[in-house]
Amino acid sequence: MQTLIENVNIINPFDEIQTNQNVLIEDDVIKEISSSKIKVDANVIDGEDNYLLPGFIDCHCHIFAKGFHKEENMANPLGLHFYNAVPHSLQTINAGVTTIRDCGSADLSFKLAQQKGLFTAPKAHLSITPLVMTGGHFDLFLPSGWDMEIIYPGFPKGRCDGIEEVLKKTREVKRAGADFIKVMASGGVLTTNTSPEFAQFNKKELKTIVKEASANDMKVSAHCHSLKGMNNCIDAGFSSIEHGTFIDKKTASKMAEKNVNLVPTLLVHQFLYKTGFPAWDNFAEEKTAKLKEIVKVHKENISVAYEQGVNILMGTDSGVIPHGHNLEELVHLTDIGMSADEAIAAGTVKAAEFLGFKDLGLVKENYVADLILVNSNPLDDVSVLSDNDNILRVIQDGIEVKQL
Repeated sequence: MQTLIENVNIINPFDEIQTNQNVLIEDDVIKEISSSKIKVDANVIDGEDNYLLPGFIDCHCHIFAKGFHKEENMANPLGLHFYNAVPHSLQTINAGVTTIRDCGSADLSFKLAQQKGLFTAPKAHLSITPLVMTGGHFDLFLPSGWDMEIIYPGFPKGRCDGIEEVLKKTREVKRAGADFIKVMASGGVLTTNTSPEFAQFNKKELKTIVKEASANDMKVSAHCHSLKGMNNCIDAGFSSIEHGTFIDKKTASKMAEKNVNLVPTLLVHQFLYKTGFPAWDNFAEEKTAKLKEIVKVHKENISVAYEQGVNILMGTDSGVIPHGHNLEELVHLTDIGMSADEAIAAGTVKAAEFLGFKDLGLVKENYVADLILVNSNPLDDVSVLSDNDNILRVIQDGIEVKQL
């Protein structure tokens, strides 16, 4: 199958804009890019002098999740957990995101369903479920005695303690189809009786997880707000830190030296701070108090990390907040000092490199045809990407999945 996109301006991060270009897609690959007329018998899309960019990669989301409200886990039938992914996926695609790195909730069924084309969805890089210590962030065993963690065949429970248990749990998560391992290495906002500034898991446990994951060529990622927790994870050999709220100059320099990536998810904290939690959420007051402390320092500290040369990737924590706002994160990245080119790269070519893809994240010949067509130049104002109405078309693996 061939598709020809005519009369577009191509934007790749750090390159000059290629004006008046024609792009030939064959099956799922960009076959040819030329300023001259391409004569083929193909489906033709008139780009109307708009801007063609690579499809974006959200490096931190939860495609099944709808706020992580524990009460809903108890009230709803399990099937809703899966059906939620259908509208969430469409919202994500419509925002210009063609690939996601799911940091907990989606199982192998989602990845297979996307590959089989059962519904329109971003391609997925999975962690299945995060590893969490007893009493840690996302240990959903409540003081009432109710365990609110969703569990079913093929989706292992994440709770584990000690070297033997974390070793076995890493293997269980890999067996369930994970592409990488996610570890809750500090407290968080959404779990009662935990606090973001405290580290979780000890160094021996963390090193055991990394050693086992590395034996299977898998990276390990840490949910971590805590400064001590970040240093523990860096020393243990983690590949990325998610959130990084309390990072300081010394730790940022250490991350840059050891090539540990940072996915700051700036959007989620700002969004929750503005919109709050549902009135019926029994833990809303506790969550809001923790969130207030995070919002105070997060942006400033991530600016320090950027200045120290930490490689920053785009991630949104969508699922904690409503899906479909993904590219608003780019505005927050420019707010910490990144250029529009750097912010776009954080969600395209840099993200693709981190996930191990050598032919994704650029509008380039022989690269995967994941593309978005935008009605304005985001290098002039990156916020145009945050309005989904400005994203005119989305092409994934050479197939048009959104058209306004």
